[in-house]
Amino acid sequence: MMPLWSRAQQQEFRSRVRGCLLGGAIGDALGAGIEFEPLEKIRAEHGERGVTGYVPAYGRRGAVTDDTQMTMWTVDGLIRAHISRDGGAWHPPSDVHRAYLRWYATQQDWGPDERRADLGWLGREEWLYARRAPGQACLSGLSGPDAERLGTVEEPRNPHSKGCGTVMRAAPFGLLTAWDPSLVFQLAVECSVLTHGHPTGYLAAGAFAVIVHSVARGGTLEEGVHLALALLSERPRHEETTAALRGALDAVRAGTPSAERVEELGEGWVAEEALAIGLYCALVAEDVRSGLLLAVNHSGDSDSTGSICGNLLGALHGETALPPELVAELEGRGTLLELADDFVLELLHGPDLHGSPAWAGRYPVPS
Repeated sequence: MMPLWSRAQQQEFRSRVRGCLLGGAIGDALGAGIEFEPLEKIRAEHGERGVTGYVPAYGRRGAVTDDTQMTMWTVDGLIRAHISRDGGAWHPPSDVHRAYLRWYATQQDWGPDERRADLGWLGREEWLYARRAPGQACLSGLSGPDAERLGTVEEPRNPHSKGCGTVMRAAPFGLLTAWDPSLVFQLAVECSVLTHGHPTGYLAAGAFAVIVHSVARGGTLEEGVHLALALLSERPRHEETTAALRGALDAVRAGTPSAERVEELGEGWVAEEALAIGLYCALVAEDVRSGLLLAVNHSGDSDSTGSICGNLLGALHGETALPPELVAELEGRGTLLELADDFVLELLHGPDLHGSPAWAGRYPVPS
């Protein structure tokens, strides 16, 4: 439960949570239609500036990908973790793992299995039952005969994988603003190794969560980066992630932002590159729109870098700073807002909700 906050503080927190989830989804959707295209092709098809709004992907404009799907399931898992704590159980990675297994079901099934009592309201959203180019490590880490086994830092799933699928879903950990930053970092790490076991993968996720945490508490992006660097320095095999964050800071000082400067940071298919690109674009953004467009118009994993940038800018500025026409056309906007508001309700008023049959139906937890 949050400390006692004024009404204005609660409203600001709600705006930042909504901004983070919506902003990430908008960045994801902006990049979805150009994810696998080189920069020269993007410019040939859409003009020298590249895409300036949504382009069709997965049969519509404003479609989100696995990045937004898994971010939503992270939120679902965190809500259930807080409910479980009220009953005496407290191991958030287990709740997040179960949430990711529910996401995996949406990648296999045609629609909700009404025989499953654990789905909750999110698992009954039929539009989520769609494959949107999920990462192989996410799929393999949650499938097979030992899918129920919880990956740990000592024995992670996919120990050699550092794909960006570990970072693009980690923003919600940073929204636990009452937590100490070191605990936010650790939780993001422990939930990353459920599918990605390479140190760079899980440390990049921890760093990203801490940066989100910093801005969600009212700090600056730069403050978040320096805190993340300090926490990274305490971890073995942090060098790649540290170098990526320092590279993003150096790029800010290198001159006018451009797609070419973005591409100097990498393509974004691996965790540290996706984090560096998303962070750089957020740091140099004149406004949310310009930052998001810079984050997607490059050769590489455009939806993941757009998502990371959008999470950061949304948490920094709140939902009202998001481009309204992009909000209006976003797939799943209603679901995202409902989930964001439930997260806020749980963190601010959880004990008042836990006796409610309606809340238990929305977020059933193991007895």
